[in-house]
Parts: sequence; C-alpha cells; structure tokens
Amino acid sequence: MSLDIAPRPGRPGTEELVPSRYAVRIGKVDVLVISDGVLPLPTEMLGHNVGAAARATWLNDMFLPPDAFDWALNVLVVRSGNQTILVDSGLGADPNLNLSRAGKLTQRLEAAGIDLASVTDVVLTHMHMDHIGGLLEDDFKDKLRPDLRIHVAAAEVKFWESPDFSHVHMPPGFPDALRSAANRFAKAYSNQLRQFDEEHEVAPGVVVRRTGGHTPGHSVVRIASGSEALTFAGDAIFAVGFDHPDWYNGFEHDPEESARVRIRLLQELAASGEQLVATHLPFPSVGRVAVDGDAFRWVPVFWDY
Repeated sequence: MSLDIAPRPGRPGTEELVPSRYAVRIGKVDVLVISDGVLPLPTEMLGHNVGAAARATWLNDMFLPPDAFDWALNVLVVRSGNQTILVDSGLGADPNLNLSRAGKLTQRLEAAGIDLASVTDVVLTHMHMDHIGGLLEDDFKDKLRPDLRIHVAAAEVKFWESPDFSHVHMPPGFPDALRSAANRFAKAYSNQLRQFDEEHEVAPGVVVRRTGGHTPGHSVVRIASGSEALTFAGDAIFAVGFDHPDWYNGFEHDPEESARVRIRLLQELAASGEQLVATHLPFPSVGRVAVDGDAFRWVPVFWDY
C-alpha cells in the first residue's frame, strides 16, 4: 500500500471537485484522513439538553444554516511498520435512511490508490453504523483478506447484544438501523474480532484506549512516533463541543458520562499540544485544542500542500 496521493495520469473518474483525503506524517507513521461524506441531521442533534435559541445562536455565530447541520464522516488509514490499519469503516449504504451524501469510503479508498486487500487490521472506535457500515458492503468485505484482525473493546461487543437507547435523542429509524447494523456485523465478523478491555497496542505507536461515554465501549486511537502524536477521538468530540462541551448530542447513550469524557479528553489534548482528528469534525479535521476561558478553542492546522 502507498499513501502517495499525487494524481495519476490516465486514471479517469478518480479525482473529485473537492478534496477527500489528507495526508499527515506522525514521526515514522503515515496517516491518511479520508472523508466518507457528510451526514445531514436536524440541528437538535447538536445539543438536545439546551433550548432551540441556544443552538440557533451557535449556528449563527458559526455562519451555518439554522435548519440542518452536516456532520462530517472521517476515517483514518494508518501505516505503521508492515501493518496497514483502517480506523473505522464509514457508513456504507442503508437505503432505508436515504443518506446519499455519505457512504463514499470504497470509492475514495480506490481513488487514493489503497487496496483493501493490503489492510491488515481494522480498529473500531465503536459499533454505530457510521463506523462499521463499510464492512457490511459486499464490494468492500469481499476484498478484505481472510486473516484481517478487527480490534474493538469487549464492552462494546457486549453492549450491542442488548443495547440501551433510553437516553439517546435520534431521528426516527436510526435506532432500528443501528441495531440491525450491529447484529449483522457481529454475525459476519465474530471470528475475526480481537477484543480488549481498557487499552491495546495494535501496531508500533498505535494504541487504542476505551473511554466509554458515547457508547460503553467507545474508544480513541492515539498514534505516536518520535516527538509527535495524533489522537483520533472518534465520536467523543463534535464541532459544538469546543464551545459547549456540556451539550449532549443525540447519539450519546450516556450523555452525562460523554460530557465528562469530552472535557477530560479536551483538557489532555490542550495540555499535550498534540494533533486531533475526530469523526465528525469538518474535513480534514486535523488541528489542535486550546483552552479558552471555561471552554476550549479549535485550532485547525494550516493546510499542508
């Protein structure tokens, strides 16, 4: 596998009008952020524990429309030593939800010159369908190697045997779709799961750590090499979470714990100064965290050509 992203002459149809991949090097580890598209959702999903006026003020301050918010979907490809690691697998395709602007990972991996057969490991931050959906598509899973290792927290696998949706605030249809995707995933990949309790080294410099909160087994991935480090925060951090880390988004199964996890992680990142990528931060989602009074400030990296 190569993370070379230079355009290749004679490869029709692989380039898009907007960028969908962004390369970062962390010491000796290559990282590629790939966009799986965007997920348009009601703005209430940004913070269902606050009033509509508060959400409208934040959206207005961010120059965003008041009626809908596009949640970015970001995935990582990491190369460490002789291992190629996919962190999450995007949404895939669920025709019942009519989410045509997401589920682009297969074509964008191909456009980046990444052969799915070269992937040795998959790390799942959690088992929501926008993180496992790609693995459920036939044209995706048929290209995977038979000895693929899938790393996921044991608490996450256990949770989806009988998931609790009593504290979420999702649009209609989503709970059923999430249950269905998790069940299909468990049946398809049970023999390839490598479950861990709290922390696990996937490859040299690539460590996955369970945080809980968003789901009981939600995890983050930290990549460290030399003096550099980057954390993929999964769904622990959302765009609104810098200004309002105590707002609950609609997909959190334990909103109170999610807020505690978010604040603790933002504090850690602000103190270390290391880079951050998260699933639902605007692509390419690479930046750092600064403390801003009682809240935080997102500092995106300058685009590196």
